[in-house]
Amino acid sequence: MTSAPGRRSSIFTRLLRHGFIDPSAAERLLDSPGLATVRNDPVLLDALGGTADPDLALHGLVRLLEAQDGATDRQELLDTVIAAKPLRDRLLGVLGASEALAEHLARHPRDWQALVTYEPRDLHPGVEEFERGLADAADPVALRVSYRRCLLSIAARDVCGTVDVSQTAAELADLATATLRAALALAEADAPEDAAMCRLAVIAMGKCGGHELNYVSDVDVIFVGEAAGDADEDKALRAATRLASHMMRICSETTVEGSIWPVDANLRPEGRNGPLVRTLASHLAYYQRWAKTWEFQALLKARPVAGDLALGEEYTAALRPLVWQAAERDNFVADVQEMRRRVVANIPAAEVDRQLKLGPGGLRDVEFAVQLLQLVHGRADASLRSGTTLDALKALAAGGYVGRADATQLDDAYRFLRSLEHRIQLHRLRRTHLVPEDEADLRRLGRSLGLRTEPVAALTREWRRHTSVVRRLHEKLFYRPLLDAVAALAPGEARLSAEAARERLVALGYADPASALRHLEALASGVTRKAAIQRTLLPVLLGWFADSADPDAGLLNFRKVSDALGKTPWYLRLLRDEGAAAENLARVLSAGRLAPDLLMRAPEAVALLGDGDGGGLTPRSRASLEQEVLAAVRRADNAVQGVTAARGVRRRELFRTAAADIVGSYGTESQPAEADQGALVDLVGGAVSDLTAATLAGTLRAVVREGWGDTLPTRFTVIGMGRFGGHELGYGSDADVLFVHEPREGVSEREASEAANKVVAEMRRLLQVPSADPPLLIDADLRPEGKSGPLVRTLGSYEAYYRRWALVWERHALLRAEPVAGDDELGRRFMELIDPLRYPSGGLGEDAAREIRRLKARMESERLPRGADPKLHAKLGPGGLSDVEWTVQLLQLRHGAEVPGLRTTRTREALAAAREAGLTSEEDAGTLDEAWVLATRVRNAVMLVRGRAGDTFPTVPRELAAVGRYLGYGSGHAGDMLDAYRRTARRARGVVEELFYGGL
Repeated sequence: MTSAPGRRSSIFTRLLRHGFIDPSAAERLLDSPGLATVRNDPVLLDALGGTADPDLALHGLVRLLEAQDGATDRQELLDTVIAAKPLRDRLLGVLGASEALAEHLARHPRDWQALVTYEPRDLHPGVEEFERGLADAADPVALRVSYRRCLLSIAARDVCGTVDVSQTAAELADLATATLRAALALAEADAPEDAAMCRLAVIAMGKCGGHELNYVSDVDVIFVGEAAGDADEDKALRAATRLASHMMRICSETTVEGSIWPVDANLRPEGRNGPLVRTLASHLAYYQRWAKTWEFQALLKARPVAGDLALGEEYTAALRPLVWQAAERDNFVADVQEMRRRVVANIPAAEVDRQLKLGPGGLRDVEFAVQLLQLVHGRADASLRSGTTLDALKALAAGGYVGRADATQLDDAYRFLRSLEHRIQLHRLRRTHLVPEDEADLRRLGRSLGLRTEPVAALTREWRRHTSVVRRLHEKLFYRPLLDAVAALAPGEARLSAEAARERLVALGYADPASALRHLEALASGVTRKAAIQRTLLPVLLGWFADSADPDAGLLNFRKVSDALGKTPWYLRLLRDEGAAAENLARVLSAGRLAPDLLMRAPEAVALLGDGDGGGLTPRSRASLEQEVLAAVRRADNAVQGVTAARGVRRRELFRTAAADIVGSYGTESQPAEADQGALVDLVGGAVSDLTAATLAGTLRAVVREGWGDTLPTRFTVIGMGRFGGHELGYGSDADVLFVHEPREGVSEREASEAANKVVAEMRRLLQVPSADPPLLIDADLRPEGKSGPLVRTLGSYEAYYRRWALVWERHALLRAEPVAGDDELGRRFMELIDPLRYPSGGLGEDAAREIRRLKARMESERLPRGADPKLHAKLGPGGLSDVEWTVQLLQLRHGAEVPGLRTTRTREALAAAREAGLTSEEDAGTLDEAWVLATRVRNAVMLVRGRAGDTFPTVPRELAAVGRYLGYGSGHAGDMLDAYRRTARRARGVVEELFYGGL
């Protein structure tokens, strides 16, 4: 049939209206001999237009008609399609959704008749019905054909909406059960002697065990074997292994009819390295002694499906009590959450946004959240022990373990995502969980889910909406009911019992769940706006606290801050509205004692944790710090007020630095942990050193102003020494300094000296006066003659001393000297005085080098605390700070005169310069740098965690875990951290032995 030139036929227009993408091709197909008699039949066109892909459905129908045996069969098919609406909807629905099943029908053209019956039992078949459908399969090829015929009926009910997604998943699991039984029967028929010798049970795991299988998925199983009768156990297990292997091959191998699905036994004890079949006693012994948390999580879905079902029931009965004890394991919640994080981390970056199953907000998020709650509460509440995700979610909501509204939203999201996953897999019967990118595929998927108006846009919108819901709820699901347990609920809403709340808090790592519940009640009870905001914030905060080594401290500290700032209008608004503030606060409050202690002394500093105008967590420059401190001193009425103001700035900025360090070390949901550990060390060392210098500058100004007005009788400067001069101060470091003065013209040396000493004495006193601010201790022991020498000297006195008496250790100490406060010109002249001493022309003599080695050896033996493990001492132990610094400083003393890059007070800069100058190899320099950074990080971690300085790892387990968390180690990996430290230090010691003790 042809239409007038320039005009489209009416059929063309009708095809467009019915959703055909290629009406011209469709028109040609309708003109084919098989369809010519019904080409204009509105019933047929309406039915095709109702499918997911009308073009695909029409093409499949033409192929099916062409495959019929003769004209009679073709007419029978066509008449039935036109006359019988149930068949028409089923057949065309399948043809429009699945190329693979259309291909099956073309190869087996009589299988369409499997869709004709429409009896009640056909609408909801179970294992028995599927077993009957597979009963005639006498070999693996026939089994595949029968399997696809059964699959055809499931798909037909699915695409027509006769059953919902959960029923479809259950039918697919029942079909898998029937298929495993048929495959095992074929294996036994091939080896009757093996079958007679053993009892073999097939335990379904994963989605098959949970009665929620996909169209195309690995079927996870575990095998249990026992000897039959008096048979030898070893021989029986070998026979059972042969049967199990054969059964797996029958299902998995590719034949002329393709494969069914892979049977995966890797969830068994020891995975692929363990025996395929074990006895029940062997399974039990493994799970009692060796199993990891995830293995008990996997057993939630264990279900006997084939073989010796009595043995399978014995297996599940024996292991069930162990499953419900898993939540008592150390680091249980952390283990489950870490496993989820690993799954996400292993998704290729290009696939993350399209991953339905594993991506953020995907199916696995719902499943993990539900399973976590089941494991925590299922021991006491048997109603929660379903292996099916949606049934378990419903039970959790009914028991008050999950809020009803949250459960409803998750149920809706899970059903949508599973439906989308089913439709994606059904198209070509391939195992995939990726949302396609092709527009035609998206259009077909959207239409198959009932989205007929702008299906691509509507599908994308719905998919993103549901993943967003899951992302928002899956973590909150665990914490929200804890608040409901202590708050007033709406009528009809179930409440988490006190015991269930206690179980959940213990699982999260809270050592004192009773106190934690009291804190939650104090924070979230009531009907005030403040309580309402807290109820919004706390579910998320509880998760972040649980991610730390000390959740109890995090929650307690949060209550203290909230009590202090609760009436401040900006506080809760900051946490609610600024994305980073709440998470940053949670990290800071649960990471140890130092940062919370600094915050509690001035809680308003919490504003620094936000994204707004408070400067954030970026440390301020020394110039801006000095400007603020000196301005505060000018406004003060006296020296005490001025120094108090300077110490207040120091406290606030110490908190800023500690918070930046903690957040950088832990990472946040939007920003991963800082990968460059050296950058964090440099940040802390530079910030604390600049802050100390600004504090000293302000204190000096305050003391001089009160005692002498604008001008001191003598020029005065402060020289930073040690880690202070090297810009490497830690949180608990003293300020090592030298004091230098020079009398002004017309001032006697005695008057100048008295003034300088008064200044030093008053500075030290004011910086240590007990107050809410941490003291700053000034240590001048590196001065000439040490503690025996005068506290302050004139520049001329320093010159005379160094010219005549300077010892090797004093020249060594001057490598770190740098002016930090006071008279700039005097500081510059002091540097000119000491440069020839610390960078001697011609280098360091061998006698002096031997003296330095001797001094270091004596220091190690005398200063190492009694009972301390030298291998774990970050300062004095082998490969620790002292080893690296003395090695670098020996290089500076020997080569500083000729290598300008070595003339720096900073260890890492000097080490890099030595490498560039060829004084050490790239590898050795990297080894020393790594060890120095790690040792410095350990000292910073100890101070952050314990609130007091220390050079060794803590012995208290919770403190040790907190240090590990700061250093990037998850719960339960403190031993790995100590091993890594020993390895790093051992490698560094080897380099030190060569460079420092072996001669340069």
